[in-house]
Amino acid sequence: MNRIQKTFLELSAKKKKALIPYITPEFPVAGITCPLISALEKSGASMIEIGIPFSDPIADGPTIQASSHTALRNGATLKHIFSQIKAVRQKTEIPLLFMGYFNTFFHYGEERFLDEVVECGIDGLIIPDLLPEESGNFRKLCQQRSVSNVFLIAPTSSDERIRFVDSISTDFSYCVSVTGVTGARNSFGSGEVLEEFLQRVRRNSQKPFVVGFGVSKPEHVAALSRLADGVVVGSALIQHMAPHSNISDAVEAAGSFFLSLKN
Repeated sequence: MNRIQKTFLELSAKKKKALIPYITPEFPVAGITCPLISALEKSGASMIEIGIPFSDPIADGPTIQASSHTALRNGATLKHIFSQIKAVRQKTEIPLLFMGYFNTFFHYGEERFLDEVVECGIDGLIIPDLLPEESGNFRKLCQQRSVSNVFLIAPTSSDERIRFVDSISTDFSYCVSVTGVTGARNSFGSGEVLEEFLQRVRRNSQKPFVVGFGVSKPEHVAALSRLADGVVVGSALIQHMAPHSNISDAVEAAGSFFLSLKN
């Protein structure tokens, strides 16, 4: 049993839901990645999604795009991120997932990339631009190394596609709450539409699923956790960290905000 499966089983036994922060490594300050992961775990994170900075993202809104540019200036190369994750993995067993774009991993070398993923202790991958229908070879490489694949389900997905994505996602699927890119929102438009979407996902899924994009308030977490097995918060967390120019202040801001959502 891997760390992700164990976490969902433990949460289910306690009738609790996963709360998952998204972070950009080395944002907003170089050297923050390890202390930030530790602080978020202490604040109640169930698992942590780590976004690999990329120059041309298709799913990231302006907040995460800006954080990626800062991270790259702070030295967040793929090799550097691997070293940071390897260091933090010595101190924690919390599930860690990379979110990134396939061109980065293809350019690095798929097998080389996956071997280093295993070596540093990453549990799973979320790759928005890897089409499920074209993922067979990459999924096979991941399966050989026991690396989890997480695919996205959009509000426009048919029931048939939801079942397909559920079948190829290793441990859980990721539901996108709105059509569009990431970014903190005050509301998700029609709550009835989102609720109907997540109910369709529930009816057509065998595995757990989480929901993200736009989560920014405790009431969002409360409402969405009734409908899904977990909630992801990214842009709002990054916004709380962005004004701080030193590690301790940025980590404190992140931990305090995340704890407010957890509570």
